[in-house]
Amino acid sequence: MTDPRAAAAHGQRAHAVRMEWGPAGGTAVAAGADVAVVVDVLSFTTTLTVAVERGMAVHPFAWRDERAAQHAAELDAVLAVGRFEQPSAGVAAVSLSPAAMSRVEGVERIVLPSPNGSTISAALAGSGATVVGACLRNRAAVARWLAPRVAAGAVVAVVPAGERWPDGSLRPAVEDLWGAGAVLAELVDLVMTGAPGGVGLSAEAAFARDAFLAVSTTLAGSLADCASGRELAAVGFADDVAVSAGLDVSDVVPVLGEDGAFRDAGVPTQP
Repeated sequence: MTDPRAAAAHGQRAHAVRMEWGPAGGTAVAAGADVAVVVDVLSFTTTLTVAVERGMAVHPFAWRDERAAQHAAELDAVLAVGRFEQPSAGVAAVSLSPAAMSRVEGVERIVLPSPNGSTISAALAGSGATVVGACLRNRAAVARWLAPRVAAGAVVAVVPAGERWPDGSLRPAVEDLWGAGAVLAELVDLVMTGAPGGVGLSAEAAFARDAFLAVSTTLAGSLADCASGRELAAVGFADDVAVSAGLDVSDVVPVLGEDGAFRDAGVPTQP
């Protein structure tokens, strides 16, 4: 059994605002948290934000889970596919690509699997924390939603999803560090300005904030130049990087409801 002192340290439980990577890190810092903010800039939470902007309810689901199609059918939802996959005949072309999602019409509900952000969101649904999706597009909106809650004493866990190496191990992805830091920088400006040392921020959360501030003046170019951005451009998805680089262009705050769907925070959960 894990030493509870180690669990408390790695869960950053001395801090009200925490940050840690990936599924295991997310589970650690979400323990006892009121809100878990998942960040997967390229591309789950950007695609999620675009879909919610367009009025869709979005159900996260684990990647490569054979039950996804059945789950979508039970929900009368469209199952999104990977960028290189073809949808079934007669089914709307909905994919993990945020650029493609921005062109989807007439779809009300989707099941959106992804190997990182969606899988983490689905896993955290049972953590007791309210799960929120954040990216560069909506980071200010998410920070505004968080600010009164943090001011009232809420504990927030920010989870940059990262990517995967071919062997399945976690690849910390700089774009997700920047996305997490973008939310944290705005949150600090709203509720923590003037507090010595940024009261409430763990060292990890402060590092993410500082990483975003260091790149904020070159954000679009840096996103295109990072490994994930170059990878997408090389396989024909440079438009996804451009859509993901839009800072503060969206006011939606995707919140995971009790029915398992993300909707804007202002939209009530459906039965």
